Amino acid sequence: MSENKLHLVFGGRVSDPRTLDFNDFGSMDLVGIYPNYAEAEEAWRANAQRTVDDAEMKYVVVHLHRLLEPEIIEPAKK
Repeated sequence: MSENKLHLVFGGRVSDPRTLDFNDFGSMDLVGIYPNYAEAEEAWRANAQRTVDDAEMKYVVVHLHRLLEPEIIEPAKK
């Protein structure tokens, strides 16, 4: 089992800010890959706050480790 908890942060223009329907994949902002959620969240927050006045811009954090090793996903805690 890997110790990496990789996270990808990216953003771009969306057709509706309530969705993940990105408009132009060619102009996506690939912020980076981070070794833990805390660093990824910090990068996400900085970029989201920088574009807060632009309702069509959306930044997200993707849990790459969950995609790379789906068998190690921990169940949700109740």
